[in-house]
Amino acid sequence: MVNKDLQQQVKKLHEQIDDLRYRYHVLNDPEVTDAMYEGMMEELRKIEEQYPELITADSPTQRVAGEPLEKFEKVIHSVPQWSFNDAFNEKEMEDWQDRILNYLEKQLGHRPKDLEYCCELKIDGLHIVLTYENGILKTAATRGDGKVGENVTNNIKTIHSVPLRLREKVSLIVEGEVWLGSKMLEKLNQERKKNNESEFANPRNAAAGTIRQLDPKIVRQRKLSLTAYDISSAVIFNQTEKSHEKQQTFLTSSLVDEFTQADGFISTQAGELEYLTQLGFLTDKNWQVCKNLNEIFEFYKKIEKMRDKFEFWIDGMVIKVNQKKYQSALGFTGKAPRWAIAYKFPAEQGKTQIKDIFVQVGRTGALTPVAFMDPVQLAGTTVTHATLHNFDEIERLGVKIGDYVIVEKAGDIIPKIIRVLDKLRTGKERIFAEPKVCPICGSEVKRSLIGGKGNEKSVALFCTNKKCFAKKLENIRHFVSKNAFDVEGLGEKIVEQLMNEGLIKNVADLFTLVKGDIKDLEGFAEKSADNLIEAIDRAKTQPLNRFIYALGIRHVGEETAIRLAKHFGTLKKIQAANLEELQTVNDVGPRVAESIYNWFQDEGNKKLLEDLLYNGVIIKNIEKGMGNNKFEGKIFVLTGTLETMSRDEAEEKIRNLGGKISSSVSKNTNYTIVGKEPGIKYNKAKELEIKILSEKEFINLLNN
Repeated sequence: MVNKDLQQQVKKLHEQIDDLRYRYHVLNDPEVTDAMYEGMMEELRKIEEQYPELITADSPTQRVAGEPLEKFEKVIHSVPQWSFNDAFNEKEMEDWQDRILNYLEKQLGHRPKDLEYCCELKIDGLHIVLTYENGILKTAATRGDGKVGENVTNNIKTIHSVPLRLREKVSLIVEGEVWLGSKMLEKLNQERKKNNESEFANPRNAAAGTIRQLDPKIVRQRKLSLTAYDISSAVIFNQTEKSHEKQQTFLTSSLVDEFTQADGFISTQAGELEYLTQLGFLTDKNWQVCKNLNEIFEFYKKIEKMRDKFEFWIDGMVIKVNQKKYQSALGFTGKAPRWAIAYKFPAEQGKTQIKDIFVQVGRTGALTPVAFMDPVQLAGTTVTHATLHNFDEIERLGVKIGDYVIVEKAGDIIPKIIRVLDKLRTGKERIFAEPKVCPICGSEVKRSLIGGKGNEKSVALFCTNKKCFAKKLENIRHFVSKNAFDVEGLGEKIVEQLMNEGLIKNVADLFTLVKGDIKDLEGFAEKSADNLIEAIDRAKTQPLNRFIYALGIRHVGEETAIRLAKHFGTLKKIQAANLEELQTVNDVGPRVAESIYNWFQDEGNKKLLEDLLYNGVIIKNIEKGMGNNKFEGKIFVLTGTLETMSRDEAEEKIRNLGGKISSSVSKNTNYTIVGKEPGIKYNKAKELEIKILSEKEFINLLNN
C-alpha cells in the first residue's frame, strides 16, 4: 500500500510538470528550461518505477508508451467534422456575407446590426479531434471522412502542446491542427536525404506522414505541435454542485465567466479561444475580431504580407461569425457551416515547360491527357504533372509539347494549366495528336455516344477493349473502395500486384483468394496475408445499393444506386428491367437508363455477376412492397453516437424506407435521432420543436 504522502508527492509532480509544459509550449515563457523539466521528469520516473501502481493515463511519463501498433483502429466521431467553403477574393466574401445576412433575416425576422467576425489564421496541417472526459485526454482521432477517423491517441500524446490533463475538470471535444515547424521540416529532410529516403514536399505532408506512423517513438522525435481552435461539444461541470449533472452545452465555469453572458453560455468565438488557452491548449494569438468586411480585408492583407514569417504554414484565414447566438441561427449546410468560410490566399502560380503529354485510362475506359512538366514549386509542393481533362481542353488552351505555360494549384490542391506563353515559342514545339488506339492495350478508341436527342458525342475518348488492363485495374480499385465493398487494406498497389501476378483478372477473382496465394508475395507475411483474406471475407455480404455502386456502371453514383435498390428491391428485377422501366426510377433519365440497361445486357457482365454470386458474394435485397416507403417525404437528422448500429447503417435503413437524410436541422426536419453525446443539432431541434427520437424510439419506429 502506497502511503498518502507519496501519492501527494506524485500529484504535485504532475501539476508542476504540466505547469512547466503550459508555460513553455503555450505561454512561450523563456524562463522555463529543459533542465527544469527533465529534472522533475526524472524524479517522477524513479517513483513510478518503484511504485508502478501510481502510474496513471495522464502521467507525463505516458506521453510515449506501449509497443508499435499493427494498424490504427477506426473511430466514429460523435460530432461531425465539417470542412469550410472557400472564398478567393473580396467579391466572394461579399457574397458570403449577403448570404448569411439574408439567412439570419429569415430566421430572426431582421438583419442583425451588431454582427462581428473572428478572423483566425488557417494553419496548413492535419486536422485532429481530441476528446476529454473529466479533464483527461481519452482519444485523439484524425478527421477521416468527417464521420469516421482513425485512433492516433498514442501519437498525439507525444506532442507536448497537447495537455493530457486539462486545467479544469471538464468534458469536451476539441478540434485542432497538427503542424511541423519549417526548421524541423528542413532538419527532417536533411536526415531523410542522407538515408536515401524521399523528402517531404511540405510541412502538411510531413505532419500527416508522421501521425500515420505506427510507432509513437518516431512521432516523438519529430517534435510536432498542435494548435487548438474550436470546441465542438462540451460538458462543463458546476464545481459547487455535488450531482455533477451533465449538460450538452457551454456552462459557466470558474475560467469562463469573463467571456460569458449572464445566462452562463460562452457567447463568442473569441471567448472560446481564450478559454482553450486557459484550459492548457496552445492557440494561435494572431486572431482578430473585425466588425465589418473592410476590417477583414485590411487584416487579410496584413497577414498575407506576414505569411512567410510564421513558424507554421498558412494558406489563408478562417472567418467565423463571432457571436455564438448567430452561429446557432445560421447552422450548417450539407457539407459546411454557414457561419464560417476559408478566405484563401491567391493560388500560387509558376512558369514551367511541358516536356511531354501522356494518356491515362480510367475504369470506364475514358482517356485523360496529362501534362508532364519541368518541376515547379507551388504552395509548398513540387509539381510535375497537371491534368488536361480531355482533348478538347488541349485544343482550347492551344497546348503543344515543349510550350512554356503558367500553372497554378486550384484551391492549393489540384495543379492546373492556366495559359500558354506562346510568345516564348521557338518553333520546335510539337502538336499532341489525339490517339487512335488505347495506350495500354492498343485497342481502338472512340468518342462514345452520350445518348438522348441528337446522338451527341462525348468530349472524352474511350477504349473499346473490355479486357484492357488499365480499365480492369481502375474497376477493381473502385469495387473495393470505401463506399463500395470497403475492403480494408486493399489499395491500388496491392491490386496491381495481384493482377501482375496473375492471381486476379476481375473483381470476382478476389473472392477465390486464399492465404497461400499471397503470403509469399513481396510486402506480405503470415499476419498481413491473414488480415487481407479476413477483410475480403468480411466484405462478401453487401446491401443491394452498395453492390450496384461497386459494379462501376457509368453514370451510376451512390445516390442513383440507392434509388435503383429501393425501386426494384432485388438484383434480378434490375437485370430484367427495360429502358422504360428504368426511367420510372426517380432522377434516372434516358442517358443513365441506357447506360444501366446496356451494362446488364452485356454477356461479359452477366458472366461476372454469376461468378460473384458463385464465389460467395451475398446481396442483401430490399423486397419491394414491404412497407419500404413508410418514410416517404420525411426528413431525418442524426446526432450523437448510436449504440446498436453505426450512423451509416441508420441512414441506410431510413433511405430504404423512403426517408431522406439531412446534415442540419431546419423547420423542414421531421425527426431528429439523438444518440450518445449529441451535438448542437440536438439544441437546434429543441429550439425549433422538432420531434426528437432516442435510439430506442427510432428502432421502434423502424419496426412498427
